[in-house]
Amino acid sequence: MTSEQNRQAAGPSERSAVVDLAAVQHNVGRLLDLARGRTLIAVVKADAYGHGAPQVARAALAAGAHMLGTAHVAEALALRAQGITAPVLAWLHTAATDFNAAVSQDVRLGLSGGELDLVLDAAREAGRPAVVHLKFDSGLGRNGATPAQWPRLLERVRRAESEGLLTVEGVFTHLAVADEPTRPETAEQLAAFQDAVRAAREAGLNPTLVHAANTPGLLSAADLPDPDAMLLDAVRVGLGLYGLSPFADRTPQEFGLVPAMTLRTRVANVKDVPAGAGVSYGLTYRTEGPTRLVLVPLGYADGVPRVATGAPVRIGDRIFPVVGRIAMDQCVVDLSLGRPVGAGAGDGRALESAPPTAGRDGAGPEADDGV
Repeated sequence: MTSEQNRQAAGPSERSAVVDLAAVQHNVGRLLDLARGRTLIAVVKADAYGHGAPQVARAALAAGAHMLGTAHVAEALALRAQGITAPVLAWLHTAATDFNAAVSQDVRLGLSGGELDLVLDAAREAGRPAVVHLKFDSGLGRNGATPAQWPRLLERVRRAESEGLLTVEGVFTHLAVADEPTRPETAEQLAAFQDAVRAAREAGLNPTLVHAANTPGLLSAADLPDPDAMLLDAVRVGLGLYGLSPFADRTPQEFGLVPAMTLRTRVANVKDVPAGAGVSYGLTYRTEGPTRLVLVPLGYADGVPRVATGAPVRIGDRIFPVVGRIAMDQCVVDLSLGRPVGAGAGDGRALESAPPTAGRDGAGPEADDGV
C-alpha cells in the first residue's frame, strides 16, 4: 500500500508528500540492469532523501539491492532498530559518532584515517573486528585520505587487520563531476583511484568491494570507453533510487526511472489580474497580459526551495511554472503560461495541485487534492 492510499483512507490533506514504493522497486531493478552484476548499495541517508528510510530500505532490499548506505552511524543504527539486518555502510563521522554501537551491531564503517583509533577501541570493546571500507580522496576534497596520507593509513590498517581488529571489505572514493560527463576530472579521479587500490593490494589488503560510481557515474558508464573502470565491484546509488536524473539535459524517463515522490496540495485561491500585475515579494515578475493567477499553499517552510521560481506545477492535465519569489508558505502560478503534460522535461518532478471549482474567482477549491 502506498502512503497515498493510507492518506486517502484518513481523508483529504491540504499538503502531502506521496511516496510510491513500487516506483522505488522498479528503479532498483533498472539500476541493477545498468550495474551489470555489480553489488548495488542503496543510499538511504537523510531519511532516504525524505522518502522514509525504513520503508525505502525494505523496498530496495526486496527488489534486489545488496547493501544500504547512510552518511551517519546514527542513521544506520536507526535501521537496525527497525529490524533491518542487511549490510549497512556509514561513512561520515564526527566526534559524537557511536563507534561502539556501530561495531557491535555490524555496521560497516567508512574510514578516512582520523577516526581509526576510535574504531580500533570499539573493536576491542566489542571483541570483534570492525568491518571497514577505506576512503580515498581522489579529488572531491571532502573526507577520505589524500594521496599523501594514503600510504600511512594503509600501513596502520594492515597492522590492525593482522591483529584481528579490522576486516577491510572495501575501498572507495566519491566522484565530483560525474553529472557533467564531458568534464575530464572524472577520468582523472578514476585513474588516481586505481593507483590507490593498487597500493592497497600491494600493502597486503584484499578488498572485495571497490566502488566509485554514484548515480551519474552508473548512468553514464555505458558511454565510457571502458565502463568497467567506472562500475568496478559495486555502485552506490542515491538519486536514481528515487527516480530522478542527475543530468540537467536528460529526464528520468530516458533511463527508465520513475520518480517515487509526488508533492501534492490543493489550490488556495484563484483571481483574474490585468497586464502588468506584480507577483510576490520584490515584484520580480509582472504579467504580460490579462491572466489568472493561482495561489498554491506551499513554500520554503514546506521544503520548496526559494530558488524554485520557474519550477513546474501540475494542475489538471497541464503544467504551469511558478512565477515570482517563493514565500515561506505559498507560491503563485500564472495560468497563461501552461503547457500540456508530457510537453516538457520537468514533468516528472512537478508538484501536483488540484484545480479549483471553475468560475469561482477568489474561492477556495472544492475538488479533492491530487490529480
